[in-house]
Amino acid sequence: MTQQGDNWWDKLYDESAPDTAPTVSGDTLDDHFASAPRATTGPPGPGPAPKAEDPRTAPPPALPDRAPWEAPESGPRSFPGPPPPAPVPQADPVLETDPETDPETDPDPDLEADPGTDPEAGPWTDVEPDPHTGPERAPDADLTVQVPLPRPRAAGFVGSRPPTYEPEPTALPVARPGELAELVSDTVLDGARYGTCTLRAASVRGDSARYRGEPRRDALLTARFGHDEAALVLVAVAAGSRAAEDAHLAAADACQWIAEAVGRSHARLSEDIRTGRRGDLKSGLHRLTDRTYGKLRARAADRGLAPDEYTATLRCLLVPADPECRTRVFFGIGGGGLFRLRDGSWQDIEPLLPEPGAVTGAPVVGFGSPPAPARETEPEIDVEAETAEGDRLTMNLGVTTAPGPLIEEPVPPPAEPFRFRASIARPGDTLLLASPGLAEPMRGEPALARELAARWAEQEPPGLAAFLADTQLRVTGYADDRTGVAVWEA
Repeated sequence: MTQQGDNWWDKLYDESAPDTAPTVSGDTLDDHFASAPRATTGPPGPGPAPKAEDPRTAPPPALPDRAPWEAPESGPRSFPGPPPPAPVPQADPVLETDPETDPETDPDPDLEADPGTDPEAGPWTDVEPDPHTGPERAPDADLTVQVPLPRPRAAGFVGSRPPTYEPEPTALPVARPGELAELVSDTVLDGARYGTCTLRAASVRGDSARYRGEPRRDALLTARFGHDEAALVLVAVAAGSRAAEDAHLAAADACQWIAEAVGRSHARLSEDIRTGRRGDLKSGLHRLTDRTYGKLRARAADRGLAPDEYTATLRCLLVPADPECRTRVFFGIGGGGLFRLRDGSWQDIEPLLPEPGAVTGAPVVGFGSPPAPARETEPEIDVEAETAEGDRLTMNLGVTTAPGPLIEEPVPPPAEPFRFRASIARPGDTLLLASPGLAEPMRGEPALARELAARWAEQEPPGLAAFLADTQLRVTGYADDRTGVAVWEA
C-alpha cells in the first residue's frame, strides 16, 4: 500500500483520536465494576449492610388480613379497645321504678345507642357488625322451636302398688369358662314387615331372675324361609321349667329344632296355608312337633337327666309373606296364651283342650289297672291229727294262685296335647302370642290388658323401643320371664 493509502488506518486506530460513539461517557471499567455492588446492596449508608436471615430460623410470615380476591375495606379500620377496668365492689343499688312506666313498652336506653359503637370499648372504637352472624339478637327475643312430642307413656307398672323388685337388671348369671356359648342375654328384640302385617317380638328376663342372677328361661326365634310370595315367617317361643337348672338350654334347643324342621318343609307348608289345607297342616305340624320333643328326650338322656327335667313349652306362629293371604297359623305344646285385639277389646282365642275323658281310654294291665279277681281253686284239705304228746299236724293241699299284675311305681304323667289353630286376620287386628310369663298377667290383671289395648289401638304399630316398653309393663305378683310376639294387620 502507498503512504497515502495508509492514512485512513492510522486515523481509525489512533489512540489520541476521540471516540466515535453517539454519547460520551467519562466512566471507566473500574467505575462500572464499583457500581455493580451498589446496585445489588442499595445506596451506601453510614452503617454496615444488614445480614440476610437464615430461612430455617426465620419466623413464619404473618398471614394477610384478607384473601387476594377480597376487596379492600372502605373507611377507617377498627381496632380492639383497651380492656375494661376491674369493677369496684359496691352495695346493691335500690332501683325505683315508675308505676306509670310499662317495662314492656318502654324502650331500653341501651338499645337506643348507636349500634356501631361499643360502650365498653370506648368512644374511639368503631365496631363493625359481623357479616357472617348478622346483627345481635335482642336479649328478650323469644326463639320457639317446634319439636314433635313422643307418644305419651304411662308409669312402668299397673295395679294398686309397684312391684317389690327393681325395674332394671341387678345381677348377671354365673358364667363358666368352658360354657360361654350357653350364656343368654337379658333381652331380645326383633321386628319385620311383610305383606300386610308388621311383626314385633321381645323377650325379657323376669324381675325375679334379674334379682337372683338367674338366666332367662324364655327363648325367642324369628326366621324367614323362602323368597317373594312363597316366603314363610316363623316365630317360635319356648319357656323352660323354673325348677330345672338347664331350662334355658332346653328352651333354646326346642326353638332351634322346630325351626330346622319347618325350614326343611317350608315350601309345602306355605302352599298348604295359601290353599287352605287345614287337615294337612295340622297333621304335618303335629308330626314336626313330636320329633322336636323326641330330640329333647334324647338330649335329656345324654345329660343324665329325667325327661321332665329337660323340657320346655313350645308355641309357634306361621305368617305367610303373600299379601293376598291373611291366614295365620298357631301350633305348639304347653301353656301360654294366644290373644287377638279387635275393635279395641281383647279376645282369648287359645285353642280349647279336649276333656280328660275324651283322651283317656280303658286301663292297661300293668299301669294302674285293678288286679284280676282270684280264680277258683280246689278246696284246701286239712288233715289234723293229735299225737300222744299233744302235737297237732296240719297239711295244706291247696294250689298256689298266680301272682297279680306287675305295677311299675312311677307312672309317667300324660303328655301335653297338641294345640293348633288357623284363623283369618282382618284389617286392624292385632294378634298376640305370649309365653306363660305374659299370658298369666294378661288374664289375671285387667289393668294390663286395658293399658295394652289403649296403646295398640292406634293404626300405626309401635316401634321396637316402644314395643319393648309395652312388654315390660310390670304387675305386682308376676315376676317371671316375659316373651311376646305381636302381629299388626294393615
